[in-house]
Amino acid sequence: MKVIVVGAGYAGTIAANRLRKKVDDAQIVVVNPRADFVERVRLHEQIAGSGTAATPMASMLVDGIEARVGTVDAFGDGSVTLSDGSVLDYDYLFIAVGSDATPTPGAVAVGTWEGAQTARSELEMLGADGVVTVIGGGLTGIETASEIAAARPDVKVRLVSDRLGPSLLAGAQRRVHKALDRLGIEVVEDHAVAVDDSAGARPTVRLRSGQEFASDLTLWAIIGTVPDLAARNGLTVNREGRAVVDDYLRSVDHPNIFVIGDCAAVPGARLSCATATPQGAHAADTLARIIEGRTLKPYSMGYAGQALSLGRKDGLVQASRRDDTPRHLRLSGRAAAIAKETISRYAKYGSRTANYTWLPGPQ
Repeated sequence: MKVIVVGAGYAGTIAANRLRKKVDDAQIVVVNPRADFVERVRLHEQIAGSGTAATPMASMLVDGIEARVGTVDAFGDGSVTLSDGSVLDYDYLFIAVGSDATPTPGAVAVGTWEGAQTARSELEMLGADGVVTVIGGGLTGIETASEIAAARPDVKVRLVSDRLGPSLLAGAQRRVHKALDRLGIEVVEDHAVAVDDSAGARPTVRLRSGQEFASDLTLWAIIGTVPDLAARNGLTVNREGRAVVDDYLRSVDHPNIFVIGDCAAVPGARLSCATATPQGAHAADTLARIIEGRTLKPYSMGYAGQALSLGRKDGLVQASRRDDTPRHLRLSGRAAAIAKETISRYAKYGSRTANYTWLPGPQ
């Protein structure tokens, strides 16, 4: 049996490793655009220079799995075509290409490996009294601004967003505001509409209100798009371009194609490693059940909360119900920073070893 996994993030990596352990004779090939497994939850550390987000892909995959660096351009009945023209045959296909970001011109996307590398290089070249603007007040934006401010106290950091931490309760939002204040981060409650980086002028950010300010490095911390691989190859997708799947995470068009992670349209799913990893594991379990002729189990997953770092020594964890609605229970400070680090390590451990458990969804 030939299996191709497209994408070596949290979902793709655990799917390949788990399937290899459950199906001895499976020939598994993982195709990824780069030779590294990237921990997206550590991209803010990569940018600030306080940590690294990349691990060689070969060291993340168990013995017997072939790692192939390349990009899938097309797939059809039983075969995929790579950008270099080579063709790989498959019996089952796993699509795990994740999500993407489309920054406004002049800004650098921080939610991708390539963007994080560019941001790190530009930050390293930024002198004292330089200005960094982070656009986006979700958890990615908060972590990025906090990490940079903690690592580079010599630069001014500004965070622009209509609302800070929209997924957090009011008390948690206030706690985040205090942490950002302590780090000297200016929070601007507005919407960035343009970045002017024309030659001969210091770059500026223009807000919806008409206000403008100088920004030597502008970072885009909004994730909202997915690669169009599924859509351009004829799979049914939703309005966001995510592939529509059945209860077992298979494409509604092709039962031998699984779609997992950010690029899958799973009702109630939040874009995160906490979502992608269980999906990858469940999809692998489902294929093992198909091969063994066993009854399939619908995918079910429940959340426990959200965690974010506020620099290396501070953080916040907000508990949630299994349907991801927040609860009035949170942890903050150094203990929360340790909890966030533990969660990040477990996500990588789960993908690498295929040993991972998760809560079932709400009844």
